[in-house]
Amino acid sequence: MKLWEGRFDAPTAADADAFNESLSFDKKLWRADITASVAHVTMLGKSGILTEEESETIRAGLHAIYEDIERGALVIQGAEDIHSFVENELVARVGQVGKKLHTARSRNDQVATDMRLYVRASADKAMALIKDLIGALLARAKESVGYVMPGFTHLRKAQPINCAQYFNAYSEMFLRDLDRFAALRKRMNVMPLGSAALAGTSWPIDREVTRTLLGFDEMSQNSLDAVSDRDFVAEYLFAASLAMAHLSRLCEDTILYTSDEFGYWNIPDAYSTGSSIMPQKKNPDICELVRGKTGRAYGHLMGILTTIKGIPLAYNKDMQEDKEPFFDTEKTLFDCLSIYTAIVRTLTLNVNAMFEAAGGGYATATDVADYLAKRGIPFRDAHAVTGKLVRYCIEKGKTLPSLSLEEFRAASPVFEADILKTVTTRASAEGRNSVGGSSTEAAKAGIASIKKRLKKYPV
Repeated sequence: MKLWEGRFDAPTAADADAFNESLSFDKKLWRADITASVAHVTMLGKSGILTEEESETIRAGLHAIYEDIERGALVIQGAEDIHSFVENELVARVGQVGKKLHTARSRNDQVATDMRLYVRASADKAMALIKDLIGALLARAKESVGYVMPGFTHLRKAQPINCAQYFNAYSEMFLRDLDRFAALRKRMNVMPLGSAALAGTSWPIDREVTRTLLGFDEMSQNSLDAVSDRDFVAEYLFAASLAMAHLSRLCEDTILYTSDEFGYWNIPDAYSTGSSIMPQKKNPDICELVRGKTGRAYGHLMGILTTIKGIPLAYNKDMQEDKEPFFDTEKTLFDCLSIYTAIVRTLTLNVNAMFEAAGGGYATATDVADYLAKRGIPFRDAHAVTGKLVRYCIEKGKTLPSLSLEEFRAASPVFEADILKTVTTRASAEGRNSVGGSSTEAAKAGIASIKKRLKKYPV
């Protein structure tokens, strides 16, 4: 039975029914729908709109439906949407009193409330998964705080860096993602229930009761806006898209660093695949899939922004299009965060290969220029002297650490014997002790800072 069919004297066409239905995907909202309905009918009883006996009968029926769905004894099917399914099942169980559940409520504020409850719980889970990933990155940082690896700009070797600093960089990205989810959760925790279809209700409801029961921080202040607001869905998809972007960057690094050409890391066999034709291949398919699914999340974000951009006040059926993109993005984000956390935990680091690579490409040239500048030579002139030294090394097939003191002094008499220690790979990384820098001390401080800030999010 449709909740609205009394107005019509002919059934909806079969193809229109199929096109209009949403139960196939909004059945995921069943927990939220029953939870919100229990709160609503409790309020109806407390407000005297229903008798306490009627309220209790309906509550008991809703709890029984919840338990039966939870244990798999009740299959969600045969209705237009999850709201119709729950109400029809309720009436079948408790009789005519079940039809009073929808008093002082519309499907418009009902679905808006259900989605907020669902998205709120989803944001909590996203935060928990991001925290797990940051925990894995912190563990790798702590393990590798004594290791040195190449740092890149333009995908060219730039300067030696502490390996822990590298993992800390991704922790910083995911901390921002964590903060975005926390912020959107706070902003969206506003209850629309009680707004009815669009104009509010003439029934003497007590919205404070339902707000408290459902754990919302506030209640909506404008019923027109409340039933038509899907900003929180767009915000979630944006936060998810940025988290996926950061995962994708980490995937790209992993794909590069585990290649034969780099050889810095190894992905375990458990998270690799092979080739159907080339027996020697070990492919980073999991990383590539995460990278590929990022575009999927972006598409859903663009879709919801397009959907809401031209909708007149108040509710319109277009808003049904918020659910499938949301549910798909949610699953994509959760799956990618989970699988990549496992990869981070099981990566093998080739410490020697990273260290040797860190010293290539004249990566300590900046240290040479800084050495001269610290001794009174203007940095731009020091830069030019160092550039000539690099060109000399290229012509002679040498590296900066292999140059003798005499060769350094031929470029500038300012050089002293200590330059020979300054241009080593480890000295270069350890020399950058500024906050957030590549020294061991700075990397350890970075780990401590991340751990401290992580405590702000007690998910």
